[in-house]
Amino acid sequence: MPQAGVIHNFTELRQRACARGAKRVAVVVADDAIALSAAEGARQIGMAEFVLIGDANSIRRTAEQMKLGELLAAARIVDTNTPAETAIQMARSGEVDILLKGHLRTDELLSAVLKKEVGLRTGRVLSDILLYEDTLSGVLRLVGITDGGLNILPNLHAKKEIVQNGIEVMRKIGIARPKIAVMSATEAVSPSVPSTMDAKALVEMGEAGEFGVADVFGPVALDGALLPSAAEAKGIKHPAAGHADCMIVPSIEAGNLLGKSVKYLGGSACAHVVMGASVPILIPSRVESADDKINSIALGVICVE
Repeated sequence: MPQAGVIHNFTELRQRACARGAKRVAVVVADDAIALSAAEGARQIGMAEFVLIGDANSIRRTAEQMKLGELLAAARIVDTNTPAETAIQMARSGEVDILLKGHLRTDELLSAVLKKEVGLRTGRVLSDILLYEDTLSGVLRLVGITDGGLNILPNLHAKKEIVQNGIEVMRKIGIARPKIAVMSATEAVSPSVPSTMDAKALVEMGEAGEFGVADVFGPVALDGALLPSAAEAKGIKHPAAGHADCMIVPSIEAGNLLGKSVKYLGGSACAHVVMGASVPILIPSRVESADDKINSIALGVICVE
């Protein structure tokens, strides 16, 4: 039976976000057509209020060309030639709850986030958690993939924090005991495949209670993580095998490829959020649709403390 309170799809995610009340989202370098379109979509359903940061003339010109007069009337526009730093300061002072990347590179925003003393550091590793709508079990449900956005080749310490960030997002969507699959190409633990050694260590951490109430299993390949029939055929005994709520990938390449596969080959809508900073950070790619950006805003709203 589905768990009470669990968010199963993006329709439910948006509904839950709206029920929390509008959060304040800073769009950093806001003269971006898709970001503005997503902002208007989120504003219309009462999910968020917006602070548009950057060149005020360019922001207004872009919004007017898109006939987004209502957004301009409702939003606060902050004119600055240091938009990332301005957004960080507003987050530090409690003026905004979420940061959404607009027309700037991800590294430009994150370098400001990670500045000592004036950034949004918490001492935790930052990682990006993507959600997609999975149907392999025959039931529509949200499944996570992390980290395909920030950590290139994380060591064991970083992977531990990536697991913790993933668990946090799973709990935000209502999963009280998340099932976390530590991914590799094989289920056999071998020094010749370093990701399997890290997986073994992470499973041991989970068994020792270091992740709280969660089932961490692995190493496991994709089929064994998501398909009960594959897990059974491979003789994987862990009760969470075949039912993963979130998959921990061994490298950014694996996460990037898997995330784009579920989007472009699987046809799923997506959302993702960066956790580990003092506020949720949304770093959508340049090719993401406004609809996916609205999903990400909803996920950010859910993840606000």
